[in-house]
Amino acid sequence: MTRPDTPPSARPRPETPPSVHPHPDTLAVHLPHVEVTGSRPLGVPLHQGHVFAFDSADALAEGFTSPDAFLYARLGNPTVRTLEDAVARLEGGASGLSFASGMGAVNAVLLSLLGSGAHVVAQTCLYGGTYAVLTDLAARWGVHVTYVSGTDPEEVRAALRPETRLLYLETIANPTTRVSDLPALAAVAAEAGVPVAVDNTFASPLLCRPLDHGADVVIHSATKYLAGHADVLGGVAVFKDRELYGRVRRHAVEQGASTDPFAAWLTLRGLQTLSLRVERQCANAAELAARLAAHPAVAAARHPSLASHPDREVAARLLPAGGGGVVSIDLAGGRDAGRTFVEAVRLASLSVSLGDVKTLVMHPASTSHHQLDAAALAAAGIGAGTVRISVGIEHVEDLWTDLEQALDQVLKKAA
Repeated sequence: MTRPDTPPSARPRPETPPSVHPHPDTLAVHLPHVEVTGSRPLGVPLHQGHVFAFDSADALAEGFTSPDAFLYARLGNPTVRTLEDAVARLEGGASGLSFASGMGAVNAVLLSLLGSGAHVVAQTCLYGGTYAVLTDLAARWGVHVTYVSGTDPEEVRAALRPETRLLYLETIANPTTRVSDLPALAAVAAEAGVPVAVDNTFASPLLCRPLDHGADVVIHSATKYLAGHADVLGGVAVFKDRELYGRVRRHAVEQGASTDPFAAWLTLRGLQTLSLRVERQCANAAELAARLAAHPAVAAARHPSLASHPDREVAARLLPAGGGGVVSIDLAGGRDAGRTFVEAVRLASLSVSLGDVKTLVMHPASTSHHQLDAAALAAAGIGAGTVRISVGIEHVEDLWTDLEQALDQVLKKAA
């Protein structure tokens, strides 16, 4: 029997409406809830419901102010919370927030931390979508942006202003694979009291944990390596402390870019093979990068594992487990050569995105970075013949056979 002093929110709810013989119409609406006792599900349960019921008016009211309550799916959901906690644990952070896309995470962080007239220091080579948001904020909000290489701490120090509100970096830059010296750059920002946001999508938490190197917030497009199977759209931001988490969450829940529970569930399933996938992708990418660098159709190949990479020493410190699964190449024939190559592959797929189990190729100047004009592309190190290869988990010899025949077609067409 329930004790009289048991709070209403703790009292068990009946499985059927409180009438002796409910009508079938009512029974069809009020379904029973099965409680699991004596065992637990081995997989993460999918809580697809978007709204939750309470047993007291006070508990419902408290749900609106508590970040830990489950009230309405835009504000929180058990499956989504599991994903947030899982990625936060992988990144070594205090708390995580999940979003409907990677750009949802980027926008939430930028819109929460910036205001009219604010100043941002960002590295020159950024994902095109992030560059577009910063450009839009500059035009509409008067946000000032200073772009830096991401490799020189003194360049960051010189760019900082009293109104600087954020230093924005990428662990491995998209698509040039430049590696930011996170500890050195974050130390400069910390001296000025400026928070640091790092997009860690290309590295994943298995290759680098930016919070360990001075970052305050880490952003992921969960669509990429975290989920890894080309069937999820999502994003995650992980925060070093609860104060910053709460500051961003207050804005994020009102912006509405919340994660669908099924997408969170699929991402959690993908996380369980993350280490196996990333290990194979890094090994494949390093092997292919070495072979690509030696092919006569390739003017330059970029991967942090290559001795010729400009950030090889930084990569050795920050990415000791591998240089990531993305290889960038410059084809001597420019845009025409890039088009020939991406249309000639047969095993690899001509597709946007990255981090998939399948190998994907694309031409950044006309796709992911189409928002950049010629000057911005040049400043970011993206050429007309730059091709990005997101290496999958296929057998490396099969991948090389495909890439080699595509490169041979580039040479044949140029002859």
